[in-house]
Amino acid sequence: MPNAKVLEEKKAMVANLVEKIKNSPAGVLVDYKGINVEDDTKLRRELRAAGVDYAVIKNTLIRFAAKELGFDALDEHLNGTSALAISTTDDVIAPAKILGDFAKKHENFTIKAGFLDGAVVDAAEVQKLASMPSKEVLIAQVLYSFNYPIMQLAIACDAIVKKADGNMDMKVSDLLAPAAAPVAAEASAEEAPAAE
Repeated sequence: MPNAKVLEEKKAMVANLVEKIKNSPAGVLVDYKGINVEDDTKLRRELRAAGVDYAVIKNTLIRFAAKELGFDALDEHLNGTSALAISTTDDVIAPAKILGDFAKKHENFTIKAGFLDGAVVDAAEVQKLASMPSKEVLIAQVLYSFNYPIMQLAIACDAIVKKADGNMDMKVSDLLAPAAAPVAAEASAEEAPAAE
């Protein structure tokens, strides 16, 4: 039977783990067996740079934390060697993407399950997350989709102007400049009678 001090330390570790998971939008549970120290060091460095907290944790401690959080579906995955990657930023894709890419290169390294926005997801869902583009790429795609119709309109207007005038070198801005000149001439003509 463990003594009171060890029991208190374990309770504190579980409480700390529960807090980390509660404050995280996503995490991934992996089986890390079969990787060497050099690969593990590279993986940890990459995860740390992406704002992901990665640690080897005893299955018993994860089980207690999962039970407290209502993540009972994780229980079936808590066997063998386990490590947990928890996102410390709002990036829900980073843990899945980094660990998914790593698993492709290391056959013994497997994704067991994960959690996303307070719910447990299976390995297939984690792989779907891993295949999504990064946040920066998604933002660029959205911005491009906003600009695309405007670009097409400008190209179409330019083509219409060139076709109408028979001048293939003319631009839309050339059409607008001459239109401003007659307005100025009309204003001068209106002022002239007032001077008489």
